[in-house]
Amino acid sequence: MSERPDSGGPAVLGVDAGTGSQAEADHLLAAVAGGLGLAGEPVAATHFVRVGTPHVALTFEVPDGAEVDLAAVAAAAGPEAGIVWGAARRGPDERVEGALAAVAAHGRTGRLVRFPGVGSLTGTVTVREVLERSAVTEVSVLMGAAAAPDTEVLTRDHVRPEWRDGAVVLVVQPAVGGRVAPFEVPNPTPCCGDH
Repeated sequence: MSERPDSGGPAVLGVDAGTGSQAEADHLLAAVAGGLGLAGEPVAATHFVRVGTPHVALTFEVPDGAEVDLAAVAAAAGPEAGIVWGAARRGPDERVEGALAAVAAHGRTGRLVRFPGVGSLTGTVTVREVLERSAVTEVSVLMGAAAAPDTEVLTRDHVRPEWRDGAVVLVVQPAVGGRVAPFEVPNPTPCCGDH
């Protein structure tokens, strides 16, 4: 076990394994979260970092009173991952730098993968339900204004809001029948995948 940082609230764990895509980061996030064993729906996010080659790093909010087993995190993230937990640093310097950058961005910018209420955002729900059931504070239509409360959201069981200066914003795009759908699609088709 590792000593908990003295933060007076949730502490933030940063992990940087040099992940190249959001989809890969989501898989790594699930593996690390499983090793953490945190109860409920703690906040876990991905962050673009520009340390070395631009890539994606992870952050996890660890509830007050919970401990982190850094050996379990390292086992899930891989031997070349950088891990930051309070004053503790583990891994190659460049990866630790990336993890530090992610921790600094946590709560301000980044893409939320796990957050309170995410489990209730499946199937089709209204904008009002998204706002009432989850940590999402705003649903914004791509290149437009906030979505109307009764607008139906086709979640495709893949809701990835982002932090914008502390607000949790779900960006959506128009869909069939006056509905909207999250802008980020599950399992996107890679561009020029066979070339």
